[in-house]
Amino acid sequence: MKTKYSGAAVAALASLWLFASPVFAQTSAAPAAKSDAAAAASDKMAKPRSAVSLECSRQADAKGLHGKERKKFRSECKKAAEEKK
Repeated sequence: MKTKYSGAAVAALASLWLFASPVFAQTSAAPAAKSDAAAAASDKMAKPRSAVSLECSRQADAKGLHGKERKKFRSECKKAAEEKK
């Protein structure tokens, strides 16, 4: 024998499930990426750049080098500067 509250109970449980399921489905968010300012600040605190490194970067900028070519140029530039010492 059904009681008149069983339909209300089913409706209440169904609405609870519909409204509560998005809350339980959420996962923890990945940490937000650092902003450019925060990344620059942490880079400055990590290790100061040498005068040779800065000069090699300026030369690479003047040549318009990017990516692998820039990395290779800077590496060779710094090695050459070390050999001159």
